[in-house]
Amino acid sequence: MVLNLIALLAALAGLLAALAHGGYLAMLASTANRRAGGGPVSEYVRSRIPVAAATLGVALFALLLTAGGSFADVVAIMAGAGSGVGGYQALQGTRARFRSGG
Repeated sequence: MVLNLIALLAALAGLLAALAHGGYLAMLASTANRRAGGGPVSEYVRSRIPVAAATLGVALFALLLTAGGSFADVVAIMAGAGSGVGGYQALQGTRARFRSGG
């Protein structure tokens, strides 16, 4: 029971990080498409979409694994934590690249 709760929380945290990265990329793409000279940003966003999709897929897989037994919970914890760390690092890297000084 406790292991399943930990697995569920890890999977949800991974899902949240993956969705945050995807949402940030969508916001950047939307802004770049509306501005003149936004081509390089759009190109960067297109290159990062596979990373966002992969972390989202792993997070959803981890969430699916929480319905299994104790071994599946251990795998869900590892997958959820991995997708969370990957999504968070990708989000921070993207934010650092486009951070304005103000």
